[in-house]
This record gives sequence, C-alpha cells and structure tokens, in this order.
Amino acid sequence: MEKNNMAITLLVLLPLALSAQKRNLSVAGTIKDKSSGETLAGATIGFPDHPDLGIVSNSYGFYSITIPEGHYTMVVSFSGYAPDTVAFDLKQNLVLNRSLSAGNAQLQQVVVTGSKKINNILKTPPGLQRLTVNDIKDVPVLLGEKDILKTLQLLPGVKSAGDGSSGFYVRGGNSDQNLILLDEAPVYNATHLLGFFSVFNSDAIKDVSLYKGGMPANYGGRLASVEDIKMRDGNDQQLAGSGGIGLISSRLNLEGPIVRDKGSFMITGRRTYADLFTGLASDTNVKHSTLYFYDVNLKANYKLGDKDRVFLSGYFGKDALSFQHGRGVDWGNSTGTFRWNHIFSSRLFSNSSLIYSNYNYNTQFTANYNNVRVTSGITDYQWKEDINYYLNPRNKFDLGFDVIYHVTQPGQAVSDQTSKYNNITLEKKYAMENSVYASHEWSPTGKFKFTYGIRLTALSVLGPGNGKLVKTYWNPEPRLAATWQLDEESSVKLAYDRNVQNIHLLNNSTSTSPTNVYLPTSNVVQPEISDQFSAGYYRNFHGRTYEFSSEVYYKSMQNQLDYKNNANLIGNNNVEADLLFGKGRAYGWESYFHKRAGRLTGWISYTLSRTERQISGINNGSWYPATQDQTHNVSIVGVYKYNRKWTFSASWVYNTGNAVTWPSGKFPVDGAPVYYYASRNGYRLPAYHRLDLGATLQLKKTAKFQSDLNFSIYNAYGQSNPYTIQFQRDPNNPMLTQVQQTTLFKTVPSITYNFKF
Repeated sequence: MEKNNMAITLLVLLPLALSAQKRNLSVAGTIKDKSSGETLAGATIGFPDHPDLGIVSNSYGFYSITIPEGHYTMVVSFSGYAPDTVAFDLKQNLVLNRSLSAGNAQLQQVVVTGSKKINNILKTPPGLQRLTVNDIKDVPVLLGEKDILKTLQLLPGVKSAGDGSSGFYVRGGNSDQNLILLDEAPVYNATHLLGFFSVFNSDAIKDVSLYKGGMPANYGGRLASVEDIKMRDGNDQQLAGSGGIGLISSRLNLEGPIVRDKGSFMITGRRTYADLFTGLASDTNVKHSTLYFYDVNLKANYKLGDKDRVFLSGYFGKDALSFQHGRGVDWGNSTGTFRWNHIFSSRLFSNSSLIYSNYNYNTQFTANYNNVRVTSGITDYQWKEDINYYLNPRNKFDLGFDVIYHVTQPGQAVSDQTSKYNNITLEKKYAMENSVYASHEWSPTGKFKFTYGIRLTALSVLGPGNGKLVKTYWNPEPRLAATWQLDEESSVKLAYDRNVQNIHLLNNSTSTSPTNVYLPTSNVVQPEISDQFSAGYYRNFHGRTYEFSSEVYYKSMQNQLDYKNNANLIGNNNVEADLLFGKGRAYGWESYFHKRAGRLTGWISYTLSRTERQISGINNGSWYPATQDQTHNVSIVGVYKYNRKWTFSASWVYNTGNAVTWPSGKFPVDGAPVYYYASRNGYRLPAYHRLDLGATLQLKKTAKFQSDLNFSIYNAYGQSNPYTIQFQRDPNNPMLTQVQQTTLFKTVPSITYNFKF
C-alpha cells in the first residue's frame, strides 16, 4: 500500500518537477548605438535556433521577451548597423542591454536571413513605413536641405501638395488629416518659408514612422495618417557636433553627455540669412523687406536609475515675411514634451508624457492709412499615458489614455491707437478631448500575427469663459490588423481601422497657408470619421536585398467639410454658416519596389487612386473629385555610391494634375463679363513631373572630423510646372479671356558644405 502511495505521489510530482525545471524567465534590456548612446527603436531581437521567437524594441529601445530557461544565442540587428550576437544561459530573469556599431549592410542581410521572422514580412504592421536620416541623406531636394517630409512624398500613397508646399496628402485625405508628431507633440503647420521647407531640421531627427493604414490604437485624432517623428537624444559618450552652410540657410548641432552613460543633451539651430542682404539692395521695396525663418530643437535626458529615465524636449520656430509700410505675415510653432520612462518589471514598461503645443500667425496690413494686425492660433495642453505589458513571446498588451485641452483663437483684429477701426476679437473656442485605448498583439503560431484593439474618444465642447459643458461626442474606434506569413520570404497583411478627427482646418486654397483657420468640433461641426480597409502582399528577395509590396485600400469618410461659393473664412465670427458637410471616399492601389543593399540603392513607387466627395449644395449632390485627387503618381529614386569619395543620386516624380474649378463659360451683364462655373473641380491642372539630381563629394573623413560638399539641381530639365493658373480679362478686349500660369521654379542649382565632429 505504501509503495502504491509512493508511486502515485511520484506520478503527481514528476510533471511539476519537470515544469519547475523549465521555468519561464524574462530577458529584457535596451538597444543603443554604441558610439553615441542613442536608443534604437524598431531593432529586431531574434534567436536563430528558435525561429519562432523574436521581438522588436519599442519607441525607446526597450525590449522584453519571456522564454523557458535554457541556453540561447540571441542576435540583435538594426538597419545600417553590424549585428550583435550574444550567447547566455538563462537561469533567472536577465537584464541584457546591447549596443550596436555602425557596420556594412551586407552583414545585416545574413542576420535577417538567419532570423527569418524578424523583418518587414511578419513584424512590421500593414501600412507602416519607416525612414531614418541615413535613408534620406543622399536624396536630392530643393536647395540641398535634407527634408524628411519631402522624402515621405516619394513613397506610395503619399502625394505632394505641389511646389512651394510641404503639405501632403495620404490615401485621399486632406492635408490637415495627417497627425504630425514631434516627440509626441502635435505640429499644426509643419512648413517654413511658405512651404518650401518643413520645420524638421534633419540634424535633430532620429527617425520617422509613417502609418497609412492599420493604425495602432495608441494613435488617434486624424483620419489619414500619422507621422511619428522622434528627435535624437544626444550623444552620452562625448561632445560632438555637426552642421552645414548652404546658399539659403545654415545650421549647427551640438550634443554631449550630462553624465557619461547616464544622460545627454542636444541643441540644434537653423536660420536663413536672405534678410541680411536685403538692406544692401537699391530697390526700396526690397531694402525694407524681411524674409527669414529660424528654428531651434532642444532635448535632454537623464537616467535616474536602472528603472527610470526622464526626457525633456522642445521645438521653437518662426517665419517672418514683411514688406515696406509694415505689411507682412509671421507665424510659428512651439512645442514642449516631458516624458518619464519607468520599468515596473522585466515585463511591464510605461511612458508618461506632459505635452504642450502652440501654433499662431500674425498678419499686418494697411487699410486707408490705418495699420491693422490680425492674429489667430491654436494651443494644446496634453497628458498621455502608455503601458506595454509583455506576457510572453506570443502575447503583448498595450493600454493607455490621452487627455487634451484645446484652445483655439479663430481671429483677432487690432488696429493702432489713431485708427478709426474698432478692434475685433472672435470668441475663443474650448474643447476637451479624452480617449482611452487597449490592444492585444497575439501570435498563435510562428506564421500568424493578429493585433486587435479599440480606442474610445470623447470630445466635450466647452462654453466660452465659464468652461460649462455644452455637448459631448462619443466615438468608438476599433482597430484590427492580421499578418499571415506564406513562406520565409512573403506574407499577406489585412487591416481595418476607424479614425475620428475633432480639429478641422478651414482652408479653401489649394496649398498649405500660414493663415489657415483651425476649428474644433462644435454644435454645428460634427466629428469627421473614416473607415479604412486595406490588404497587401509583401515579399523579400535575396535575403531582403530587395523588397516588394503591393497594397489596395478603400476608405469611406463621414462629415467632410467644404465651402459655399465666396466663403469668408478669415475674421468670420459665424464661419460655420459658410460650411457645407457631406461624405467622401478614397480607394487605390500602391506598389513599391526597394533595393536596400549594394552600390546602387533606391526605390520605385506607383499609386493608382481616386478621391471623391459628395456634399449637399455642391455639384447638384453628385460625386465630384476632391482637390487632391491624382489618378497616377510615380516616384523613382536612385543612389549610386561610385567610390569612397563620390555618391550620385537622382529622383524623378510624375503625377496627374490636381482637380480644380475653372469657369466653363462667361456671359455679359451690363457690359461686363461674368464667369459661369458648371461643376466643382471639373477640370485638371496639367500633369506634374520633375527630375532632381544630386552628388556628394566626401572631403575628409577621420575618427574625429568629417566633411563633404553636396551639389544638387532641382528640376534639372526646367519643366514649367504650374503653381497657379488664373483667368483674367484681356486688357485689349474685355470680352476675351487670358490664361496666366505661374511657375515657382525652373532649374535651381545649390551647393551645401556639411561637417561633423
């Protein structure tokens, strides 16, 4: 009997003992750049002997994976860096921080092949594309300024608003339907110099993640896309700097450790200097004019301990354009972000953020010898909390909340003391936008990844002055994405996401303007809502030397805004009365082929799409093309490393002209011609195409200093692309009409000297 009891006891305890021998333990840490201490977001952590295991570091370089105890070989890789391989025996929870060194891309290919699952095929969500400053450093752009927003417009599904604008359209959305984040702070007008440059100085930028579809639940507030731009943390190993001197602007970056391996700072500044020479001009109009912009990026971080790190970052930028007699316009952005990273355990990571964002513009003009200054702007105060929980290699949970207090100033007109005009101040508008979200990333097998979640948004309209609650709009935003790996080199991805937008841009021009008016959701203006379905096929060739993707999408949009004829948006206290509302739809096919390694790199992208609106009161209620509708869009980018000294590059773009409203005819009234408009956006601008060329000469490269000269030619074959086309009366015969086209740029050469120490 005793022997039987002993046998039963052994049978019961044996599985428990075996289970105890294979405890699940965690490996966690941070991935950094070895030379600068910069954290690497999106680094891949794989196990060649266990191809089903793997994870990607989060936005702060943190990773965590829970696996059975045992012996492992771990490979950490990141694009442009030599892979890092480490072997370890996992007998207890382990903190394993790793640092990568910049290395040749060919080694990277070997690692990606050995770690099959950790690449764009399975781990990258559908609709996501990432760019680093290294990806754009050789792409030729206007006046030699590396511009991350301009480079994004060379990707499929992203369309430029045209010359003289950094505004862009993503999958049929308006330019205001893109959420542009700089270290989590929203940037409302991301343009300098009336759109010729973006506000993002490349020396301050680490990377950008562009979400066109399959939006993660932690993002919200816009319909079309998210551009999540991260600033560099600064070098925590040694004092370093970089900069450049160009034809129109110069820039300087300084960074270094606060305490080595514990904290660092970065300060980057940029300014144009055309205004320094206008005072020398003989023309009085030019002599008394001003044209410049400047921007400053600041960031500092400090490691409080093994589990806590704080960040403080800010951006300040301003543009000024003025003429004789005090006429002109100035505008600017300022942002600030305080973040606290905390590691509760090897599985639980949190980020807490306090965020400030302000955009304002001022216009000054003279009317009947009276000086008048018109101002407008928007300010956000935000508290954001994000939590990542890594349950095991197959399950990851994200949850958090977001609170934003919006204050918009639609307009204020102030005249000087001797003026006969009365000052006008439109009522400020207040709104509180709250949201909570939760999502689950689940990999039931090594070849299938499933992410689902929901975001719940509540927009509360507040009364002026007393802050009394007027109305609240509740909107659930479900999100769903799935990836199925067909084989080692290909996969299929599906996604559905609903997005809600409560901040609306009033702009009836065809390009981004600093004098646009922002308006929150109100009793009249409803939240904009979009539902997007997308599907794609992705394939790698030769160990990811080549990438190919093909995606289709369909997007329906509710509560879209348009304007009555002759609508007045500036200084209008009842601007809602000039708005019209309806629905929209956008659908298309995107194709992308990218060569990532070798002496010749680059990509080809093609987008076939339509974007339409149906709004009561316009075009007799029929569907009509949206302004940003472009049927065909092609971009070809090539970078050739000729030798160690010379690198050559070229980009060619083509797109169907935007839809425009032109007169269909005219008839005389009391001897004067009156134009007749048959339909909204019933005509097209001519097709746009342009070739840009670039070359970089490496002057010096040592361990402590390097420099180069960048040569570029914008619009190399001098295509006369239209900026505007206007119809006007023939001065010799008022009954005849003249067509006048304005072209901003023909051929624009430039040269820039860049240095780094």
